[in-house]
Amino acid sequence: MAGLMRRDSFDMLEPFRRLMEGDLQTAWPRVEEFQDGNTMVIRAELPGIDPDKDVDLTVVNDTLHLRATRQQRSEHKDKDSYRSEFHYGSFARTLPLPEGCKDEDISATYTDGVLEVRAPIREQAPQQATRKIPVTRSETSGSA
Repeated sequence: MAGLMRRDSFDMLEPFRRLMEGDLQTAWPRVEEFQDGNTMVIRAELPGIDPDKDVDLTVVNDTLHLRATRQQRSEHKDKDSYRSEFHYGSFARTLPLPEGCKDEDISATYTDGVLEVRAPIREQAPQQATRKIPVTRSETSGSA
């Protein structure tokens, strides 16, 4: 009975241990953003999901909304024991996209547990050089 009590106490501390060790993957996916030529690339680590059922990508006002859910089950059978664990989690991220990005130009792929979203960066018209406008002073007559 003492062993069971000790194990229960340890299991209650598991989320705290993961937080202290920096393992927040169950609460927030790891995401990287970078530019590849004229394309913005967003990659999210989402292992163990079915992208057809578990991922929802939407674009609103140059913003990508990524939502995913994960349900994972592991079993360990021994001669004298059986252990089963379930991991459930949902993720949501909101990420800015290049200005003026069109939905039809954005693509997404899922390979080896990594979701990759590619959005083309539109070329912006060159900004005009700054030009200083001189202010001239007009003389007013002092007669009234």
